[in-house]
Amino acid sequence: MMVYKFRVILDAEEDVFRDIAILEEDTLEDLHNAIVNAFGFDGLEVASFYTCDDDWTQDEEIPLFDTGDTPGEMKTMADYTLRTTLTEEDNKIIYVYDFLNMFTFFVELAAIEEVEVGIAYPDLLFSHGEMPTGSQDLAFSAENVDDDLYGEFDDDYDEEDLDMFSDDNFEDLGMDDSHNWN
Repeated sequence: MMVYKFRVILDAEEDVFRDIAILEEDTLEDLHNAIVNAFGFDGLEVASFYTCDDDWTQDEEIPLFDTGDTPGEMKTMADYTLRTTLTEEDNKIIYVYDFLNMFTFFVELAAIEEVEVGIAYPDLLFSHGEMPTGSQDLAFSAENVDDDLYGEFDDDYDEEDLDMFSDDNFEDLGMDDSHNWN
């Protein structure tokens, strides 16, 4: 039996990554759990892996739960072993945790080695950087938003604004006081 050693990098401004060792016969669900533990998540959010090419272009989704129309029709993380999913040639996969915050990780198989006696797997080998607090610094930003964008709604209505609701305006539309609004 072999051990897969992964570097899991958070897609953020600051360098945040973890190195994880896990058995080749473990599933993507086991890797998901190892990532959740390594980064200190509570594990209560939905997650998915995505196959990708060498340029990290996202492809097929492998969800944590079966979300298909017919139960059992869709394969989930539990259906894929690491050995059958990742190889030295196809060694990259994308992991997304918590679809509201979109924590995105680049997961790369760094080495395949012999099992070390006395080590419990999965094993957190190395930890660098801290998870960002609050919202992650994503590609979009509200920094350049015009502060007075909705300023036109800040003032109270005055008599001039209410004049548009005068009886004369309703008469122009072919409506008068006798119109039944019920």
